[in-house]
Amino acid sequence: MRRLHPTFLALACATRLAAGDAITPGEVTTPWPTITNLAVEWAFTGDDDADSTVDARFRPVGATDWREAMRLRRVVGGDSQTVEPVFTWATRHSGSIIDLRPDTEYEIALTLTDPDGGSAERSVRVRTRPVPQAAADAPVRKVGPSTIASLQAGEIGLLEAGDYGEFHAPRDGEPGKPIVLRSLDGSAVFKHISLHERKWVFVEGVTVRNPDQDQTGIKMNFSERCVVRRCTIEATNGIRATQIPGARESYIADNIITGTTPWTNAAMGAGGANIGEGIEMTGPGNVICFNLVRGHRDCISTYEATPTEQICVDIIGNDIAVGADDGIEADFLHHNGRVLRNRLTNCFVGISSQPGFGGPNYIIRNVMYNLAYAPFKLHRGSVGDVVLHNTVVKCGDGMACFSGTAFDQAYFRNNLCIGGPNGGEVWGGYGSGNSWAAHLAAHGPLCSFDYDALGTHLTPFHVRIGKFNADSIEELRKGPHEQHAVQVGMDVFDGVAFPDPPLPEREAPDLRPRAGSAVVDVALRLPNINDGFAGDGPDMGAYEAGQPLPHYGPRPVGVDESTPPAEAKPAKSATAKPVKPAVDSGPHRIAIETALRGAGTFPVETSMTVMGDAREVVVVGADESGLHATVREGTLPVRWASVSDLDLARIAASACRDDAATLSHAWHLAGAAREQKLRDDIGRRLLEIDPAAFKALRTPQ
Repeated sequence: MRRLHPTFLALACATRLAAGDAITPGEVTTPWPTITNLAVEWAFTGDDDADSTVDARFRPVGATDWREAMRLRRVVGGDSQTVEPVFTWATRHSGSIIDLRPDTEYEIALTLTDPDGGSAERSVRVRTRPVPQAAADAPVRKVGPSTIASLQAGEIGLLEAGDYGEFHAPRDGEPGKPIVLRSLDGSAVFKHISLHERKWVFVEGVTVRNPDQDQTGIKMNFSERCVVRRCTIEATNGIRATQIPGARESYIADNIITGTTPWTNAAMGAGGANIGEGIEMTGPGNVICFNLVRGHRDCISTYEATPTEQICVDIIGNDIAVGADDGIEADFLHHNGRVLRNRLTNCFVGISSQPGFGGPNYIIRNVMYNLAYAPFKLHRGSVGDVVLHNTVVKCGDGMACFSGTAFDQAYFRNNLCIGGPNGGEVWGGYGSGNSWAAHLAAHGPLCSFDYDALGTHLTPFHVRIGKFNADSIEELRKGPHEQHAVQVGMDVFDGVAFPDPPLPEREAPDLRPRAGSAVVDVALRLPNINDGFAGDGPDMGAYEAGQPLPHYGPRPVGVDESTPPAEAKPAKSATAKPVKPAVDSGPHRIAIETALRGAGTFPVETSMTVMGDAREVVVVGADESGLHATVREGTLPVRWASVSDLDLARIAASACRDDAATLSHAWHLAGAAREQKLRDDIGRRLLEIDPAAFKALRTPQ
């Protein structure tokens, strides 16, 4: 037999290894666009040495300048370890581009790099979804309990006051022609609404009260492109779609949802005396945003019984309190779930990912105060959690995940977490930890932890990450994790009390960092995540020092994702004075409402935002409750609280055009609404009738 030379054999083996190390690019996909976020995935084979990367840039189609996005995550394929039936996911590059404009087509440029060969570039175009609205010219008619079921595709039903009992929507709307069930003042009261198997049905402004034990306010199983907006729901379970495949591309926004679970030790935990899901949605592309949810076992949750298609789910801007088990239970998400900028107060667990199926699933800029157990429940072998810029202040351990089963492929950066005394009780049967700065009990080899601000209040500094322990920040920085960590205490904030013990309920404090504190300017730069920093670099935690707080919970009427962002000027540096707050519109509104009731000259023809839609109306009067307007369908009562600053200023400018004092208040409201043209028009009118009043507006106070 002929023998091969050893050198030839070595070269052959090296060639085969190099071939496995080189990458072969596959298909690029952009699954389930949402209103403000896009996912992009790039499949591949090869890259056995796992050294490929994908950089991303994006811009609106037609724009010149590119913006850099966060690098896609390299997802290592695997299968669920503690879930049956077993769910399997593929190796690929995957990630999200966040905080985009609705109904806008974007160009995404991707650069795949592998030093072993196979590098490539791709470009894709994808459009974000629009904020769901009825057509501007949609016919509107009044309906009551006996006629509500007659609404057809494309119609807006203006619901008369009354008891509607249990209502099952009988038919679908159509794309561009939804069926809209709309109450202008919440006087249309239901016990239960079913959107089962419905498409393009919008429920807006109604009241749902369901006192029956363990019953649901609004069910959305098997629905598509349905909306629940600005409703008030009092029920054990608020809004649910829990039967597989759930609901698709729902929009659940600006609702107030209240359950019956109290904030007590007996109610805390998985085995506590708690009940109900505030919002529980199964399925892809769902957007759950700016809701006020309190008093449930889990305030917002995804389905957690059987693996199903739960991808590209957005949970954004919600104000959550009294989640006796989980504040946000983002369980069984496959990839590109986005839990962004939520505020959680008085919860047992902050955010659960139990488990995530490969990810990436993003947990970004959430604020958690007064938790009794853990801020991050990455249990049951969760894979692919990306945990960035969160702020946590809680009793026991600060940056904590107590699972004995390792989570893996997690990426922690720029979080601010403070622990301290444990409150002297075993809360919810589990306890809050050891009063350490950080305790991540078990993690896999592909996790990465760094650039976090960690600390304790009135207890010694200690960090445990896996089997590594550190009793000082210097010792921590010399270890395998957190080489750029920062030590902090409660003095990083301004006058915030440490929540010891967690009972009774506590108000949500202002957790913005003090200018000049240890977290300022020292966070890791993450494109598309912390672009808008004010000083020499981004700050650790959920907030930038000196910047306005984000909005949590229901937004003012007329404000949604399509509203242009406020043109706030950031502080020039982290040590500069905080940005001057926006105009306090409250006193100006009260003065204008009083003037309209007493001396307003009507009628006034104007456009107004009503339940999110711009309407041409004729305002015919005002009283203690609000404005009285007419539209082509009849009289339209509009509560004062539902009138935006801009609309109120516009009406005052017409109805009180000879009243200098009221015009001055309208000028301030127009400024608060950042409507410069209206403000200039009011100023010119003031100059005509009362130059001294106009001069007073321009004189610094």
